[in-house]
Amino acid sequence: MSGRISLFWGPLSALGLAAAAVAAAADQATKLWLLFVFKLGEKGEVAVAPLVDFVLTWNTGISYGWFQQDGPLGQSALLALKVVAVALLWIWLARAGDRLSALALGLIIGGAVGNGIDRLAYGAVADFVLLHVGTATWTFHWYVFNLADVAIVAGVAALLYESIFGDHAAKAP
Repeated sequence: MSGRISLFWGPLSALGLAAAAVAAAADQATKLWLLFVFKLGEKGEVAVAPLVDFVLTWNTGISYGWFQQDGPLGQSALLALKVVAVALLWIWLARAGDRLSALALGLIIGGAVGNGIDRLAYGAVADFVLLHVGTATWTFHWYVFNLADVAIVAGVAALLYESIFGDHAAKAP
């Protein structure tokens, strides 16, 4: 499209699409391996490193487990909300003025798609990374997350960085 910006495609959309595809594929590949090859659901909590465990949880809500939806109507509503969010992010991506913003938006889109695939396939999002720190008398556990969540957080962090320090920060539509 010779540098012309349309509603759904801009000069950096291919970069954002590539980032989204890599993020969603890595998320799904990891989840499929942990679910069906490693069989994390049968193993319970597995220590990976001193502060990291793998443990399978199914999130029927949104970030941090908010707005849990166990019924099909609630799950459909969350999936529909995700589709709308991805469409709006894609429009924003078409207007991105620099590579960092396009990459960031692609990561967010890819993470949303990865979690959306879970919601469609399983009715909930598979989370598996548990960060924790503690002693014999107290323990702090962070929420359980997945690679899609990492992509979303990295994308948001990059957008925040770009909005503060960048000259061509992408403006939300």
